[in-house]
Amino acid sequence: MIQVGIFGASGYTGFELVNLLRRHPEVDIRFVTSKSQAGLSLDHLYPAGPALPLIAPENAPLSEVDLVFLCLPHAKAAPTAVAALEAGARVIDLSADFRLKSAAEYTRWYGVQHPAPNLLPEAVYGLTEFVRDQLPGARLVANPGCYPTSILLALQPALEVGAAAGAIIADAKSGVSGAGRQPKQNTHFVEVAGNFSPYNIGRAHRHLPEMEQAMALWSKPAPTLIFSPHLLPVPRGIEATIYMPLRKGWSEPTLRNLYEEIYAGEPFIRVLPAGELATLAHVLHSNCCVIGLSVAADTLILTSAIDNLVKGAAGQAVQNMNLMFGIDEKAGLI
Repeated sequence: MIQVGIFGASGYTGFELVNLLRRHPEVDIRFVTSKSQAGLSLDHLYPAGPALPLIAPENAPLSEVDLVFLCLPHAKAAPTAVAALEAGARVIDLSADFRLKSAAEYTRWYGVQHPAPNLLPEAVYGLTEFVRDQLPGARLVANPGCYPTSILLALQPALEVGAAAGAIIADAKSGVSGAGRQPKQNTHFVEVAGNFSPYNIGRAHRHLPEMEQAMALWSKPAPTLIFSPHLLPVPRGIEATIYMPLRKGWSEPTLRNLYEEIYAGEPFIRVLPAGELATLAHVLHSNCCVIGLSVAADTLILTSAIDNLVKGAAGQAVQNMNLMFGIDEKAGLI
């Protein structure tokens, strides 16, 4: 059995992770932490949850686990990762702390000095479908962000073959759980219900450098990305509609064959038949990413849908854990 600990279990992502792992046939949850709710039981916060005692992070017995999951804010996760690694545990970080390879870029986008820049070269960017060979034996995995997961999985096949002819526009919408459990005025029910609002559009969102860093691995030079996120008045899920101008010679049937070939046999990615578009209903409460594609006016239009709390966070983290420890990639997820 893999002995695991979860930091930040009282948040939406942490609780989603608890629910996945308590049903996992190869996992034993040894501890869960919460800075704000220490001393309570998890079922006190989530009545349908298990009666796991929430302990203060500083009391976590790191030497007793094989792996820790960090569901913590940026800049708070890295010091915990350092302590866990020093104690001999492996780490999957669901924050942004190890996603960027450049400490300077991290400071630029997150406004603080990186707490552990020496670990950045070691961290594996855990977009599972494209780093499987790097995960077995990895000590530190940076789980991708939810928006980047939906967009990068949709873009990779076309970028890899150089199909893009110019700047790419990603118009994405996320459910309110993507903003976290901490109360904020703009995520209160009265503010969100009956509304639909863009934010940090263009090239202003913190997920932009993460996406462009990955895009540069597949296309040199990488096309410019224009990213327009929106707050969708639903609890969970992400839908991204992506527009890529095409180089000459690329048709919808050729691209569809490419996507079906790249993702053939992938347990958690489904390329939709011609004429179908990805929706939240395809993916909610699953670890799946569903991709639709069409071509209009020499532009590839991709639709991509995931559950932000599962494939966009906790589910992808479990998928990465399974490969790190050499067990069935689908364990605990199907």
